[in-house]
Amino acid sequence: MPVLVAAIPVRDEEDRIADCLQALAAQQDACLDHVVLLLNNCTDHTAAIVRAAAPTLPFGVTCAERSYPAANAHAGTARREAMSLAAGIAGPDGILFTSDADGRVTPNWLSANLAAMALGAEAVCGRAEIDPVEARAIPDHLHADDAAEVAYGTLLDRIHDLVDPDPNDPWPRHTEHSGASIAVTVDAWARAGGVPGLASGEDRGFLKALRQVDVPIRHAAGVVVTVSGRTLGRAPGGMAETMARRIIRQDEALDDNLEPAVDCLRRAKARATLHALFGSRHRAGMAGIASARSVSGSSCMALAKQVGLPPELIARWLEEPFFGAAWARLEAESPLLIRRPVPRADLARHHEAAERIVHALCRQDHHVPARARVDEPVRSSVPFSRPAGPAGIHLVVPPG
Repeated sequence: MPVLVAAIPVRDEEDRIADCLQALAAQQDACLDHVVLLLNNCTDHTAAIVRAAAPTLPFGVTCAERSYPAANAHAGTARREAMSLAAGIAGPDGILFTSDADGRVTPNWLSANLAAMALGAEAVCGRAEIDPVEARAIPDHLHADDAAEVAYGTLLDRIHDLVDPDPNDPWPRHTEHSGASIAVTVDAWARAGGVPGLASGEDRGFLKALRQVDVPIRHAAGVVVTVSGRTLGRAPGGMAETMARRIIRQDEALDDNLEPAVDCLRRAKARATLHALFGSRHRAGMAGIASARSVSGSSCMALAKQVGLPPELIARWLEEPFFGAAWARLEAESPLLIRRPVPRADLARHHEAAERIVHALCRQDHHVPARARVDEPVRSSVPFSRPAGPAGIHLVVPPG
């Protein structure tokens, strides 16, 4: 069995860290071997609480205390180092999990992640739900805005699913890439270069890196963690900061990853064409270099017209070892795939356009069995049997 290790960045969480650890300890049908807590510039009693709780936990604990310079004291730096320490404990055949210190994973969190991996995923993205009690303090208009944004994002994702389906991430699925719940094999984590030390969005950056090396990713609806609804965050760049900003003034545009439905359809078709071309190129390459060049030279014209790029450039990108890397190059260079923002005031119009596109694609997709409803988002919240591992705590002194 692989070694299972969780990595959690922590910043002044004396009020919540015990609940976080107890939730990890209360897993059903599976058990972690170890948990790494990366204490990021903590000034409260978090470390003492961890030391007191460690002997009662069914897994080992590493409590690493760090004092980063102010410019680097964010979740990206802390999660990157936490995952690195966890990988060293798990070994090359292990599995890493990461969550947030203010979160409480559900009792089946570990087993649900492992179930998704048993079906072929090497990385699993879970869902983050805000604590229902704390959610009441968030203005109703933010809940409504989030629900509308998630519904629209689900429609766009459905367009991608219908045009360019991913066998490793079948429908239904969700669209979250939250550091509150990510599982990944150590091998895939290493191939992607680890978690990027970004001041904001390190979780999305990590998923992007995984895609560029063709790691099979599953967005599993049954993997859930409950997080706090606070608007005063501990480390900069997190969800609390976003909610606090939106309470004062709502963002005029939707999330950066969302775009007009017609642009989404164009992007999905281009990706599907590149997928087919990349697969043909690879199969031809197995037969011989000359055959591969023939496929590249004769098949790039349609894609070149779709994305407004020279076919020679596309042929060069087909030499990339991974489809994800080739797609990233094409997407970044194409003048026709530049992302346009969706003004929040125009969301209803774009939502209707996305619904029309999805329904048209479903009518064309006669060979595919009946699917789940496409207008109902998996997420509805706002912004394997394994023996117990050894208990114990390893205290890591800060460098210097």
